[in-house]
Amino acid sequence: MGSELSGFRVLISGAGIAGPALACRLADAGAETTVVEIAPRLRTSGFAVDFRGPTHLRVLERIGVRAALEAVQTHGGAMRTVDANGRTIFELPAEFAGGDLELRRRDLTAVLHERSADRVRYVFGDSITALRDGPAGVEVAFRGGGSATYDAVVGADGIHSTVRRLAIGPEDRFVKHLGYHIAGWDLTNDLGAIPLAQQYNVPGRMASVAADERDPAVAGALCVWASGPLGVGWHDVAAQKRAVSAAFDGLGWHVPRLLAGLADAPDLYFDAISRVSVPTWHKGRSVLLGDAAWGVTLGGMGVGTGVVGAYVLAGELARTGGDVTVAFPAYEQRMRSYAGRWQKGASPGRFLAPASRPGLWFRNTMFRRAAVRRLLVSSSTALAKSADLPDYP
Repeated sequence: MGSELSGFRVLISGAGIAGPALACRLADAGAETTVVEIAPRLRTSGFAVDFRGPTHLRVLERIGVRAALEAVQTHGGAMRTVDANGRTIFELPAEFAGGDLELRRRDLTAVLHERSADRVRYVFGDSITALRDGPAGVEVAFRGGGSATYDAVVGADGIHSTVRRLAIGPEDRFVKHLGYHIAGWDLTNDLGAIPLAQQYNVPGRMASVAADERDPAVAGALCVWASGPLGVGWHDVAAQKRAVSAAFDGLGWHVPRLLAGLADAPDLYFDAISRVSVPTWHKGRSVLLGDAAWGVTLGGMGVGTGVVGAYVLAGELARTGGDVTVAFPAYEQRMRSYAGRWQKGASPGRFLAPASRPGLWFRNTMFRRAAVRRLLVSSSTALAKSADLPDYP
């Protein structure tokens, strides 16, 4: 890439992972790129993410971040399910838990931001409030005041996408709640946590903790629980903390210490586990990317697929010289089957926190069997083997 998109104005909503990955490639092609993010800074919460298979790794290489990511990888280990006394029930191997390249979400975000920050304008603490297609481009109004016109707007703003709501339709038409919530936060590792993730279950609830491999003084907590819609605002952190505490109050193992750390946690990842299904990913000069288009909360291959989508979208825009009427449909055609392979049927909440006592017993009994564990690893490896994606310049 070089100057294929010189003078082409792009606004990306969302500075998580897919947005900055797209910004890297658009900047390589000469586009005038702005990223707007509702959070006041890069997010530091979240859990480990991984990349699997040759396509994920090749795309990271083409974006120019593979070496930097390998330098901060966590070398993800196994996942161990334990009882209230810490005794092992079953253990999933590192090949399933960590993929080919695992790292903390915050490190991935930081590397992508650093790769693009000198050529991309990042605006934090603001969001889009209105979109209107016109002859000169998309007129965009911002919550912080003012407006601007762009040749394309990309919604890389997650399952609760503002761009999707404004350009295509309300969230309740496209997002299905799967009956679970998830929360993750960091705390001081004064409970002897090790880098290997240990998780404890009772029916409908799972609590997990693991030490940060690069900083053992810090531990990461992750909780998943069965729940209908909670009516908690996505940016009301105090209410989110109360919801987590209420859901896990009274549990044993390390849960009381995890909840004590939650009270002081400066950053919290909190969401409903949901699946996104959108009939079309683009309308006019607006297009969806990553979880906004095909997300499943905590979906095992969602991060890698979002980065692949960023690579394809940027490649199609560069190949067509910014002709969105050609680039957007080509991008969607290439990505639908690829993203759909792992998204279809994914329900991480049911696996991590079976809602009933018989369901929890069945899961534990099944995964005690070595043959079942091998099959799980084989299935995740097969999903990572990808379709033939273009080798954009």
